Amino acid sequence: MPKLTTKNKKANSENYIKFLGTAGARFVMIKQLRASGGIWVSYKGTNVLIDPGPGSIVRCSISKPKLDPTTLDGIILTHKHLDHSNDINVMIEAMTEGGFKKRGTVFVPSDALDIDPVILAHTRSFPDQIITLKEGKEYSIGNIKFATPKRHLHTVETYGLKFLFDKLTVALIADTRYFPGIEDYYKSDIVIINLVFYEPRPGIDHLNFEEARQIIRNINPAMAILTHFGMSMLKNKPHDLAEELKANTGINVVAAYDGMKLVIP
Repeated sequence: MPKLTTKNKKANSENYIKFLGTAGARFVMIKQLRASGGIWVSYKGTNVLIDPGPGSIVRCSISKPKLDPTTLDGIILTHKHLDHSNDINVMIEAMTEGGFKKRGTVFVPSDALDIDPVILAHTRSFPDQIITLKEGKEYSIGNIKFATPKRHLHTVETYGLKFLFDKLTVALIADTRYFPGIEDYYKSDIVIINLVFYEPRPGIDHLNFEEARQIIRNINPAMAILTHFGMSMLKNKPHDLAEELKANTGINVVAAYDGMKLVIP
C-alpha cells in the first residue's frame, strides 16, 4: 500500500499526492491557521493541481523541494468558493508561463465560468482547453484518469473526484452535505474527506465528524485521510480524532497536515 512521507528527494520522479494546504472554511483560511494551497497530484510524469486556494503558488515555492507550477499539465476545480479557487488564475498563468505557452487543461464546474465566474476572461485563452465537469463522467489528462461520480449538495456546483491509478483508486469527497448513498459513489482504496465541522451545523452544507465516521465505516478503505479542517475540527485536534477513528473502525485513518505527501505506486 502507499506510504506517507515528508521526504521529497525524488519529488520530480515519484508518484505522489501532496497536500499543499489543509485549511477549510473561512476563518481557518483567513487566519491561515492551516494553509489553503490545494492538493498536488503527480503520476507517471503528469502533474495536476486540485483546488488552488489562497497562497497556492506560495506553497509551491516553499515546498521542499519546490514544486514548479510551469510543469503542471492540468488544474481541477471541485467548486468555485474562494478557499478552493482564489489562485486559479495565478496557477493558469504559471502553467502557461504567463500565457506565452498555450498548454494544459483546466477542469471546472460550469458556474465557475458562467455565473459570477472565478476564471478571468483574459486567462481563458491560455490553456489548451477548459472542460466543464459533469456528474458521472470520466476524464483524463496525460497519464492521470479521474471521474466525477456525483454532484454534491453544496451552495454552488460541486463535484467529488475519483482517481483511477493503475494499482489503486483514490477518492476525494469534496465539500458537501451528507446524503444517503454517498459512500457508494466513493468506494476506493484510499478516501480523502473534506471535514470542516466537528459537530453538526444544521443548514450548512459540510460534513461533520460523526458523518465522516459513518462514511469511513461504510467505504472500508485501506486508508482514510481527513483534511480541509474548520475551526471546530482544529480545536478538537484532528490528529487525536484520527487516532480515535482508527481505534474505533480498525481502518488506517490519518489527519493530513500542510506539506504531507502520500507516495503511491
